[in-house]
Amino acid sequence: MASEQTAYFAALKPIAVITGASEGIGRALAAEFALGGHDLLLVARCANGLANAAAELAATGVDIRTLTADLATAAGCASVETELAASGCTCDVLVNSAGIGLGGPFAKQDANDLNRLVDLNMRAVTDLTRRFLPGMLARGAGGVLNVASLGGLAPGPQQAAYYASKAYVISLTEALDSETAGQGVRISALLPGAVATKFHARMGAEHSYYLQMLGVMSAEQVARAGYRGFRRGQTLIYPGLFHHFNALALHYVPHWVMIPVIGWLLRSRQAG
Repeated sequence: MASEQTAYFAALKPIAVITGASEGIGRALAAEFALGGHDLLLVARCANGLANAAAELAATGVDIRTLTADLATAAGCASVETELAASGCTCDVLVNSAGIGLGGPFAKQDANDLNRLVDLNMRAVTDLTRRFLPGMLARGAGGVLNVASLGGLAPGPQQAAYYASKAYVISLTEALDSETAGQGVRISALLPGAVATKFHARMGAEHSYYLQMLGVMSAEQVARAGYRGFRRGQTLIYPGLFHHFNALALHYVPHWVMIPVIGWLLRSRQAG
């Protein structure tokens, strides 16, 4: 059976699957993996963004494919596996970068938006990881890099569902890293703080205090740290020394102290 599996995977082309690759951290991670010599399948909802990303990365000389899919749906996740099978590829590295946020009081948020956040930030990560991790274990190679957030280390009033979704991603990552230890597979989570992307404006948090007071990194800086940490086999990757200190604070300061502070930082001040 082992020899049959080896022969099966030997006939397939290993490829890195990067979700949310049309912009932001996902796009920056695609550049890092391309520069590292990985062939890529870029996945996102925005076809134009995918085309632009593929054109920018063409100079790296790796094979770049794109797939337009809505990963907040079961059909969208299934289409990734179908695309790989149809093109004779296997998922060597899975980068779960697609995600959305919601700002403001939980009780005032739209129920459909909340369900979509849960579907994309948690269900899709679970679905895709379950689809491709068994193949990685059978080959004894590859891995999963999940884009989480420092916010996943504590509750986040004003972004309650988003923070909770990233807590799930961190917990899943650490559990799978333990389950797969010694089997040749890397399981990592990248935990950035605020990043200079369109993400904050899309969830109505562009005027929140945390953006003015805690510092903002570029997507490229975060991606470089994420790729290096993944290659080194780090389980939790904190980009930048400042975020290491933030992570320590979130781990050790009691919640009764930390939660009101986080809630204040996540509040939206008036524009101007």
